[in-house]
Amino acid sequence: MDKFIIEGGTPLKGTIPISGSKNAALPLMAASLLGNSASTIRNTPRLKDIYTFNNVIRVVGAQVDFKEDENTLVIDPTNVNHLEAPYDLVRKMRASFYMLGALVGKHGYAKVSMPGGCAWGPRPVDLHLKGMEAMGIDIELEKGYVIAKADDKIDGGTFQLEPSSVGATVNLLLAAVLKARKFTIENAAKEPDVVQLCNFLTKMGADIEGIGTDTLTVKAVDSLEGIEVSNDPDRIELGTFMIAGAMFPGSELTLTGCNPDQLGGFTDKLRKTGTSVEVDGTTIHVKAPDKLKPVSIKTEIYPGFPTDLQAQWATMMTQAEGDSKVTDTVYFDRFSYVPELTRLGADMEVEKNTVHISGKTPLTGASVMSTDLRASVSLVLAAMVADNHTEVLRIYHLDRGYESLEDKLSAVGASIKRVDGD
Repeated sequence: MDKFIIEGGTPLKGTIPISGSKNAALPLMAASLLGNSASTIRNTPRLKDIYTFNNVIRVVGAQVDFKEDENTLVIDPTNVNHLEAPYDLVRKMRASFYMLGALVGKHGYAKVSMPGGCAWGPRPVDLHLKGMEAMGIDIELEKGYVIAKADDKIDGGTFQLEPSSVGATVNLLLAAVLKARKFTIENAAKEPDVVQLCNFLTKMGADIEGIGTDTLTVKAVDSLEGIEVSNDPDRIELGTFMIAGAMFPGSELTLTGCNPDQLGGFTDKLRKTGTSVEVDGTTIHVKAPDKLKPVSIKTEIYPGFPTDLQAQWATMMTQAEGDSKVTDTVYFDRFSYVPELTRLGADMEVEKNTVHISGKTPLTGASVMSTDLRASVSLVLAAMVADNHTEVLRIYHLDRGYESLEDKLSAVGASIKRVDGD
């Protein structure tokens, strides 16, 4: 099992290109199965989750051609004939559960394993199933599998998501666009990933009203056709590198291929730390302040502060001059990184869904490990400002969500190398 060895204490200077979004690409991949012809998704990142989902899609009979050197993915669904997504693949990532909506939406039947993914927090799929039942889809649970059945056309209806959920919104859209005569999702997620999916489906021929709002109304169409699109840039990768550029005095990063509008309230919060952030079209320039100011944040659904950036923000706050706190209102127990950061010297204490941070604390290298994707990258950020060298274990989490992380960071001055963990 690979690990990173990182020598800290070096400012970052240079340019980092932002990759395509994993979280945006996965729904598009599932939506491709709804078409009567092949779809092409450009700007698809080379990530473990993408490869895993490619294999899930291949299992059902679709042809998948990932042109890695071009970051281009072609999915041809015309030979889909095995309407089951097995446990051994679905357990590896939660987004595989999108197969439920895609298969029952197109073929009227799906048998999909209950999902896996990051080992933290209760993220139940109840909303997905209750929403489909409200739509008129028959749902059964059998030995760890969900079996969904639907007639050629179903009436639809209305379902309110409580709480708002990106995953449930995606799955309900996939199920509805070919099946439900009229189906309305209330309190729908408004994240860029959902907006991109709605635009993708509409371009395929779907009838969706309210795109970009919290009320989406779908009216079934008879068929959808494959299309060619370019995937959105990864706003979480962008935010992570903006934080990396703010943490160490003397750092200056230029980030290219961005969509600054998708950062929500993050950019304003970063500027309050004293960090210089200049936006020029699809390019963002970040310059670290001499002294980082403490800024407390609370995660919210989009366009609020993203939960996927809270671990990185808390790590940055260990280097701020004063006290701060980070509260996660989306997932209450997403703080597995805190004990590991305290091993490096951070002064942090978790109380319910809030971590209290006392800064500035010098960090010193040690061996650390993590249990999820964003916590892992927060340890990399900490290691780059810590004295001496740090070993970050279990970096397979990072390979799920950050394309060529060590290469991008090494190119701007970080001392980071991947070695065999054994």
